[in-house]
Amino acid sequence: MQTKMVVFDMAGTTVEDSDNVHQSFMDAMKSKGYDVTRDEVNKVMGYPKPLAIETMLNEKFEVPAGEERTALTDEIHNYFLQDMIKFYSTHPDVKGKPNVEHIFTELKNRGVKVVIDTGFSRPIADAIFDRLGWKTKNLFDYSVTSDEVERGRPYPDMIFKAMEKYGMTDAGEVAKIGDTPSDLMEGMGAKCGYVIGVTWGAYRRDQLEKEKYTHLIDDLSEILTLLN
Repeated sequence: MQTKMVVFDMAGTTVEDSDNVHQSFMDAMKSKGYDVTRDEVNKVMGYPKPLAIETMLNEKFEVPAGEERTALTDEIHNYFLQDMIKFYSTHPDVKGKPNVEHIFTELKNRGVKVVIDTGFSRPIADAIFDRLGWKTKNLFDYSVTSDEVERGRPYPDMIFKAMEKYGMTDAGEVAKIGDTPSDLMEGMGAKCGYVIGVTWGAYRRDQLEKEKYTHLIDDLSEILTLLN
């Protein structure tokens, strides 16, 4: 079946991430007195960040559900949000992955819709797009963020929203690409024709191999020969 849309993750997959998201998440949690490790953060990487924070508060710190936890989640997420916007707007290391702009362009030249989805909220995603100039260069067709759907990853709502945008009804014509188990679960949940894990992001190949997927790749350029 011909692939008509490719849905790419952002941080770690198409945008360089030298542990910056993990560090910001840890700093945000610590701002309210909650120390978490990188490995603990990694377990919720790819989730909508408010859900990731709430999950951490619930599972590790056993903060009871209710108005107090909701307010705490909001405060921690606001810290994370502001820190990430500042980072992506000003840090000299912010850049796309090698060859990513060429790959976006080649897919678009083939008539394939290039979509970017993310566990970030819209303000962070737009800060990245502005910094990299991807909107100005018309490198992608559409983007969807976790705060624009009812359920973020690992649920497939963002993929379905992108499909609806272009009147698509068969997820077999969609490829989903990401670096976390939640990316792969999102793609499998949508029943995408291709669910592709990348081995250079938050998770190593041996970790991703434990998940369900159609392919694992070691270089982004493999997408151009893999997709039919």
